[in-house]
Amino acid sequence: MAMEGKEIERLIKDALPGAQVIIIDLAGDGDHYAAKVSAEVFRGKSKVQQHQMVYAALQGEMGGALHALALETSVPA
Repeated sequence: MAMEGKEIERLIKDALPGAQVIIIDLAGDGDHYAAKVSAEVFRGKSKVQQHQMVYAALQGEMGGALHALALETSVPA
C-alpha cells in the first residue's frame, strides 16, 4: 500500500517540530518520493545523523508503504 505525500510530511513535522518539509512524488505512484527537510534541530549534526532522524520520524514505513525516498536535509540559514 502506497503512502500519501501529506502523511510523510505530517510524520516528519510531528517528529521534528518547526521543520520545513517539501515532498515531491517522483513517479506518481505514491511509492517514490523526494523530500527536502530543513530543521534547526539538525544544527551540529552530520548528514548521516540528519538522515537517521528523518528515517526515525517515518516510524518504520521505509521499505514498506514507502519504497524509496530521495532525501535532502539542511539547517535553516
